[in-house]
Amino acid sequence: GPAGSGKTFLLNQYISFLKNKGVNVGVTASTGIAATHLNGRTIHSWSGLGIKDQLRKKDIEDMLKKSYLVNRLRSAGVLIIDEISMFHNSHLDMVDEICRSLRGLDLPFGGLQVILSGDFFQLPPVNKNNSGSDFVVKSRVWQEMDIKICYLDQQFRQADSQFLKLLNEIRSNQISEECLDSLLGRIEEPVDGKLAPTKLYTHNADVDAVNSLELGMIEKSQVVYEMTARGNKNLVRILKDSCLAPQTLILKEGALVMFVQNNFEKGYVNGTLGKIIGFDNSNLPIVETKAGDRITASPGVWTIEEGGSMIAKISQIPLRLAWAITVHKSQGMSLDAAEIDLS
Repeated sequence: GPAGSGKTFLLNQYISFLKNKGVNVGVTASTGIAATHLNGRTIHSWSGLGIKDQLRKKDIEDMLKKSYLVNRLRSAGVLIIDEISMFHNSHLDMVDEICRSLRGLDLPFGGLQVILSGDFFQLPPVNKNNSGSDFVVKSRVWQEMDIKICYLDQQFRQADSQFLKLLNEIRSNQISEECLDSLLGRIEEPVDGKLAPTKLYTHNADVDAVNSLELGMIEKSQVVYEMTARGNKNLVRILKDSCLAPQTLILKEGALVMFVQNNFEKGYVNGTLGKIIGFDNSNLPIVETKAGDRITASPGVWTIEEGGSMIAKISQIPLRLAWAITVHKSQGMSLDAAEIDLS
């Protein structure tokens, strides 16, 4: 389904359902950022594939000696892979080979039920050195999987029908004159509202430079928040690398920020924009959102779970500076407004 159709929300509901039924589920995604939205890890980490681009017989033999890896794959009943469009066809075949070998069953994924979620109109696999990587539909195992395809077509993120029409036309690469005119009419136009729109860049260096410059121009004292962590060291490192909240968060009154987690009870989602208007008695930041709501941002938690127990956990204020962000990190966000540098 397209962006905003509730894929991640549905997966989280299904994961809860499986856990309540006592089913052991492998919760994974093709990227670390996508995995944090599900309290999972990358499929590379879960399967033991790691950074390998090919599997040799010796690699499988080494994996079979790792009892924790064999137990993980044999005890799982369901494997979920989110953001499947970014996963290479060859890598899906490798995960299939690992599952068959470690589970000891010559069936697709060693007999695991597999749920793949994503949108093939979105980001394709990164094609390094013209390696010929393609979408997973070109993998060998895809042809063997008796796969059932389910489309989510209701839109939950946007209510503006003209904007939605424009997004769908861009998505399918069929731009009408009407939509082109509305896009061209927005070039360097001022954006309504008190908050400046977030600038989207393709490179981290541009983002860091803009955010540092803007924060430095605010003549207020800074408040620093350090991320806390516990659990398996390697998984903690993976969580830290994938989490949108920075390990060291520096804020000042007046800073433009965005929330990087969903918390419907508190009234914010991943991408909600706001401004720091002060700090409470516990030194927690108070954010006034673009909609005018005032929210005290208390620490959020990101975890990796396995077999019903938490094996890695980090905690941080779920905010990041929002004058700028990379296109990649904005994946899955519902931004109030954005100014995009396409260079």
